[in-house]
Amino acid sequence: MRPAAGLSLTASGTIPQELLDLPWHLPLVEWPDDVLAALPRGISRHIVRFAYLGGSVIAIKETSERAARHEYRMLRQLGRLGAPCVKPVAEVTGRAGEDGQPLSPALVTRHLRFSLPYRAVFNQMMRKDTLQRLIDAQALLMVELHLLGFYWGDVSLSNTLFRRDAGHFKAYLVDAETGEIHPSLSAGQREYDLDVAQVNIAGELMDLMEGGFVDEDVDAVATSHQFIDSYRGLWQELTGDTTFNPDQRWLIEERIRRLNELGFDVEEYDIRSAREEGNLLLRPKVVDPGHHHRRLMALTGLDVQENQARRLLGAIDAYRAATDPHGDESVAAHMWTQNVFQPTISKIPRDLRDKLEPAEIMHQLLDYRWQLSDRQGRDVQLEEALPSFIDEELRGYRDEAILMVNPPTDVIRQLDPSAHPAEQEESVPDQDASAWYG
Repeated sequence: MRPAAGLSLTASGTIPQELLDLPWHLPLVEWPDDVLAALPRGISRHIVRFAYLGGSVIAIKETSERAARHEYRMLRQLGRLGAPCVKPVAEVTGRAGEDGQPLSPALVTRHLRFSLPYRAVFNQMMRKDTLQRLIDAQALLMVELHLLGFYWGDVSLSNTLFRRDAGHFKAYLVDAETGEIHPSLSAGQREYDLDVAQVNIAGELMDLMEGGFVDEDVDAVATSHQFIDSYRGLWQELTGDTTFNPDQRWLIEERIRRLNELGFDVEEYDIRSAREEGNLLLRPKVVDPGHHHRRLMALTGLDVQENQARRLLGAIDAYRAATDPHGDESVAAHMWTQNVFQPTISKIPRDLRDKLEPAEIMHQLLDYRWQLSDRQGRDVQLEEALPSFIDEELRGYRDEAILMVNPPTDVIRQLDPSAHPAEQEESVPDQDASAWYG
């Protein structure tokens, strides 16, 4: 297919031929099924479709030219800053139909594998503690973005994607249309984002409660207040002052250790005199998320979520204690990767590899082995627990790598209540498994 005259694509790097070959001369609602990944509709104020691009999946959103250009630029800048967000592929302008009439410009982003929109997380009855973990993940995302100087302007669960992270969730920004990047944010800008988030989150939860997807004892307004409390607690821990006497230097190490526990590294901090005579104030100046992620990456090369990294580092410590307590940590990490992680993951049947990320599978397996050992009153080995874990646990999970490509009917009903299951088209799951091994 030859690209239409006047079509303009702005992209970083080489533009794939498959992107040029997409039917840009048609409105997005008229794109043929052979290029689309079947998805429920009606979850965005814009027309959004998912399409195949080589061995991966992209999201295409029709919007205005100004909005497409702005959001593409915002996502690129956020990516360079290391923010948790979707990756932009291109902005497409100059579209025209076969009759010569102009068509809406489009923004193209990369589909985030193993990610879930919040409505898919809620497709079954959501327990109160799981909801709290989701809210905490949203609060952490807000803190990370605000630390980078990003003013969101339209904070909501709908504009966020979530990935499982060793019993928690990791949140990613998916819509930056109203965002702005500043050297730093004022208190007023942060408070406005919090006000918007509180209203939107309460409204989204009320909508879910009407559909019976949340425990009856959940209070939507109180939960939105919990989001604010979680944000403020994190912000204070990351940016607030610690008062100490000159002979209490250990408080500096304690503060840094707490930040490491939250998953942040402290690259710089200020120490200055307090108003109280003889006291000093410690304030973190530059904090960087991903403490455990970077440590695991340096030791093993595995690229995983922060809490997954924390869990795997614990497994490496246990392996080292059992095999060579006085040995080098990097050697132990290499041996654990070669002798435990990779052999275990390679035994997962191919038809189950889209259930969860490899690191999440290992986390779930470690939990399952602990529960099995507790029930049997003995130390069950990992390889012994694996077969029953696969049959009793893993097979029961949804295929989250392809959930948004070929969603099950219960997710379709939740994401788009107006859709009828019989009307959904079948699609071939994304076969790109390059991310499966991290």
